[in-house]
Amino acid sequence: MRSIVLFIIFGFSFCFGQKDVSSDYFMHPLDGPMIVSGTFGELRSNHFHSGLDLKTNGEEGLHVYASASGRVSRIKVSHGGYGKALYIVHPNGYTTVYAHLQKFAPEIEVFVKERQYAKESYEIELFPKSGSLEIKKGEVIAYSGNTGGSSGPHLHFEIRDSRSRPMNPMSFGIDVKDTSKPIINGIWAYTLDKNAHVNGNQKPYRLRLTPKKDGTLKAENITAHGNIGFGVSTIDKQDLAPNHNGVYEIATEINGQENLKMEMNRFSFSETRYINRLIDFTYFKKYRSRISKLFVEKNNPLTVFKSKINNGFINVADSLSYNYKIYVKDFKNNTTIIDIPIEGRFIDSIMRSKVFETADFVKANENYTYSSGIVDLLIPKGSLYEDTNLDLLVNGEVAEIHNDEIPLHKNMTLVFDVSHYKEEDKKKLYIGRINGNDKVYYSRTSKKENRFSTRTRTFGKYSLFADTTKPTIVPVNVSSKKWISSATHLKLKINDSESGIKSYRGTLNGKFILMEYDYKTGMLVYDFNDKVNPDSENNFKLVVLDNVGNRATYETTFFRKP
Repeated sequence: MRSIVLFIIFGFSFCFGQKDVSSDYFMHPLDGPMIVSGTFGELRSNHFHSGLDLKTNGEEGLHVYASASGRVSRIKVSHGGYGKALYIVHPNGYTTVYAHLQKFAPEIEVFVKERQYAKESYEIELFPKSGSLEIKKGEVIAYSGNTGGSSGPHLHFEIRDSRSRPMNPMSFGIDVKDTSKPIINGIWAYTLDKNAHVNGNQKPYRLRLTPKKDGTLKAENITAHGNIGFGVSTIDKQDLAPNHNGVYEIATEINGQENLKMEMNRFSFSETRYINRLIDFTYFKKYRSRISKLFVEKNNPLTVFKSKINNGFINVADSLSYNYKIYVKDFKNNTTIIDIPIEGRFIDSIMRSKVFETADFVKANENYTYSSGIVDLLIPKGSLYEDTNLDLLVNGEVAEIHNDEIPLHKNMTLVFDVSHYKEEDKKKLYIGRINGNDKVYYSRTSKKENRFSTRTRTFGKYSLFADTTKPTIVPVNVSSKKWISSATHLKLKINDSESGIKSYRGTLNGKFILMEYDYKTGMLVYDFNDKVNPDSENNFKLVVLDNVGNRATYETTFFRKP
């Protein structure tokens, strides 16, 4: 009994401590003013942004400081994603994350490289033991970079709670100067039942907005009936940068009563893909602009909704008038208000949305299977957010599976029968997705006897393709029998235009060397400071494999002062 009481007290104290972090506990991890290119909770492809993107003036190599004292709990180095990333757990239970780093501070860099060389792998994930890498607040832990999926030099910075849920760093006193109201790109009205209408139509309707003297926006008067909802496309700009960032809060009222509120303060990684249920996904795929729907449809468990009266639906009755308000706020409470007058009007004859019916009707809560003899398809239950008429066409080895304007929450499995191919030809086959411009993208292909399969969360056109071309290797600063004593790095470019690079391995005088690969530029780099078998005459060998096993080899001898 005593142990249970102690556990409850400890758990309560731990949670309470996490709620009451002082505003100066975490410091700014870079020198200079806080300039952001991405805010917390910003709408991104298939996810919410889980931190702040901090500008580094387009440069790499800036000092990155520990935001608070703690210990390094995790280090991950990968070609994509966060690239080089460092995780520090703090005594209060929170964890800070620093990503897209150029390199780590010397002690951490040595720790990582020793293990990369032992594993003979650039990509690595490490969980240092407690006490091995203790960090003080303000200590230089790394240098800013552009590694992984970064589209330009910056520092991605996160604060996570004890359950690894990302939280808004601005809630902890990380200050960003912002004196401007959010910008509204557009407001849309949606009908949410089969008999509802907006202005006699069931299609999404974009409202005209007029600015008023007090700064609010007045929407055109609309007539409606039945269950309707609204969506907003909005951005926020901070004072020190022109970037189009995400907003902090959106709240709605109907006739002065709270209707819905969403707030970007914390979410879990397990829910982040439900962003595709929050936004008008079809509109986004067509026009590359995200509309946040201000109503909660089924199969939308997002915790960013802090209140949702009637799930944000507005039931408009005949002959009644309504005033709908939208409040869009940034973290500094700068607010843009939109007024939408609604007049309830029943219309017997409305322009109804066409129902697209096919022979393949897929229920969201059931598995769906299809087989043509050559192509098999499995869409597991829970992959679709709602029941869908699937447009499916299989012609030989070309499978057209609906279109990418419908999101998939889980992976579907697509299988091709390759029993009619010769064994030597099978080795070069892969499954590819064909985009609208007929460009082919490699889809990770699993090969098991006569069944080649891929798992993907993108509808579209897929087929089998053969890659018989080996990767290319182009030396940048090395050539046969040349002296390169002044060079600090060995550089080459590698590329594979079909199935893509799978792996590479470099050796110097017969010993493995660690080579860093930037897939965005194709650059492959070895740091001579690693001092692997240094000699005056050096024999270098690089082997590169693509995703179907085509091999390219480059060998040369160069000279360099040891």
